Amino acid sequence: MHAIQVRRSGGPEVLEYTEVPDPVAAEGWSLLDVEAAGVNFVDTMVTDGTYPTPGGHPFVPGTEVVGRTEDGRRVLARVRSGYAERVSADPAAMVTLPEELDAGQALALLTQGLTAWHLLKSAARLVPGESVVVHAAAGGVGNLAVQLAREFGAGRVVAVASTPEKRAAALKAGADEAVEYPLAGKADIVLDASGGALFDQGLASLAEHGRIVTYGNASRSAPAPLDTTRLLMLNASVTGFQLGGWLSPPGAFLTALGELLDLTLRGRLTPLTGGVHPLAEARRAHEDLLARRTVGKLALRP
Repeated sequence: MHAIQVRRSGGPEVLEYTEVPDPVAAEGWSLLDVEAAGVNFVDTMVTDGTYPTPGGHPFVPGTEVVGRTEDGRRVLARVRSGYAERVSADPAAMVTLPEELDAGQALALLTQGLTAWHLLKSAARLVPGESVVVHAAAGGVGNLAVQLAREFGAGRVVAVASTPEKRAAALKAGADEAVEYPLAGKADIVLDASGGALFDQGLASLAEHGRIVTYGNASRSAPAPLDTTRLLMLNASVTGFQLGGWLSPPGAFLTALGELLDLTLRGRLTPLTGGVHPLAEARRAHEDLLARRTVGKLALRP
């Protein structure tokens, strides 16, 4: 079968479209014919070696697919080696999808949707009426976080985005305001995936009892040393978030994903899709993602 293989750490140039052996399903697992594979920012970090590579090189990146089981059932699944024509999947990590749901939208609900859901409910513990600031609000997680914050009862949702086009997309998603820093007023919750200077600005904007949740470092730069005295005086907190840890408890995957799918099918949540590339053009997808030319979820189609 065809797949994208990484033989050494590096940028998008190390993504090779090549032939590899078909996967072999473990006992009790399913083989899926891939309809579309999701592209995530973390894939670029696994490719360049920022994140450790399970099993070393060579490897096939990708952690999520829409595919069909051998009996024809259409599913959304968390996997390994997703940038391929076929994958093996654990039935406990997949759900049935209706035919009418777009593959790109479904993929947006997996890593990005589950991240946004858990950021607000599990990490930040949003209380209805609180204000929420979402950094990178036009990205896959950010766009869904804006929509879910509104759905979960936030009193005010402020989107931070870098261009007028991205701010317009955030307003369309339901943000009350779309800005660049500085903010007008203080925030109860700040969701930050950028790190560096943007984290510092988010920390400075916290209100009394505020929480800033850090869940990435897209800027690849370090924030200023943390002033714990400021946290003490505000009774504020900094929380780290990594999705994998929140999906370990029983039901944490299916419960949240079930709610996200239900909201989408009822038209209350609209995952933003950013385009579908042929699998052979995975390099271009990573280049666009790293250059911040994308809005919404990217996918690869074998």
